[in-house]
Amino acid sequence: MDVTQPLPLLGGLSAQQFMKRHWQKKPLLVRQALPGFVPPLDRGQLFELAADEGVESRLLRQGAKGWQLRRGPFARRALPPLKAAGWTLLVQGVDLHDDAAHRLLQQFRFVPDARLDDLMVSYASDGGGVGPHFDSYDVFLLQAHGQRRWRIGRQKDLSLQQGLPLKILAQFEPEQEYLLEPGDMLYLPPRYAHDGVAVGECMTYSIGFRSPGRGELARELLQRLAEDADEVAGATLYRDPAQPAVSSPGGIPPAMADFARAALQSVLEDPDELHCLLGEYLTEPKPQVWFEAGSGQALRGAVTLDRRTRMMHDERRIFINGESYLASGRDALLMRRLADLRCLEAAEVSQASQGARALMAGWLASGWLHTA
Repeated sequence: MDVTQPLPLLGGLSAQQFMKRHWQKKPLLVRQALPGFVPPLDRGQLFELAADEGVESRLLRQGAKGWQLRRGPFARRALPPLKAAGWTLLVQGVDLHDDAAHRLLQQFRFVPDARLDDLMVSYASDGGGVGPHFDSYDVFLLQAHGQRRWRIGRQKDLSLQQGLPLKILAQFEPEQEYLLEPGDMLYLPPRYAHDGVAVGECMTYSIGFRSPGRGELARELLQRLAEDADEVAGATLYRDPAQPAVSSPGGIPPAMADFARAALQSVLEDPDELHCLLGEYLTEPKPQVWFEAGSGQALRGAVTLDRRTRMMHDERRIFINGESYLASGRDALLMRRLADLRCLEAAEVSQASQGARALMAGWLASGWLHTA
């Protein structure tokens, strides 16, 4: 992608300009970001996805009993009547289950894949919504069908209403209001309060981004480091030939504390190991993702990554679906190109070394990769 070229998707801004002016800074409303947009899934197809046990879905209703939240899967008869007002069906990770939805998500790859998360579809009957709230991550709200009225504001008071099954702001103070038509899109940075209410039947596509917290990232990396600790830190045993006799045997020897500190530092101070574990973590498939084994076809012609495959790279390694491989020279260039473009032409595949072709053949057999 040429990040310097103006994009209708961003209202005539280039990706470079958008990231500098708006990303994590201020909202952007784009009228007809996708002119003539036709949703990849119609209402019936979305309802079919919501009935699948492998798809994360939620049903929200606001009525006399207040807010109610249920988790899927939902058989069609379990959903409220279409004419009933004030209900919303949320279907997460639609890009993992539909090729057209996956292609739509690819238009937002001017943001690193390490941040791009998924495409959620919100179907709402008249008056449906999820209440005034804020997200901890960036989001593009693309109107796919019908109309939705958005009220947004830079919220200072982020306190929430108590006793509800979802996070709704206690004192929402909107500053701007927009009515979005099909093809319109609204970008909101993190913690920007918003409330969207359906005007008649509507569908909204939310392109969300992943923002791991420090604690989450530290926990994941430490767990992975623990698995490799013997290899990274070595098997040196604690020795104390100078240990004197003690009259207080319950005390922890300072030398042992120093030994433990040095052991931990030897693991944490290896930048190559940390980069490797980070890449494996970022490409780990989501829990509900599974791949269908390949049909035994040979590695011939062009190839493309499966829509569920996560593939990234750094200066030394290639990461794919939680696994890492050292790469250098021409193979590294080809593999980085596969991660960036999610496909390789037949001529490029033929240029790969025997080892790289064997890797790709294995990915093909696992269903991570397909012949075009």
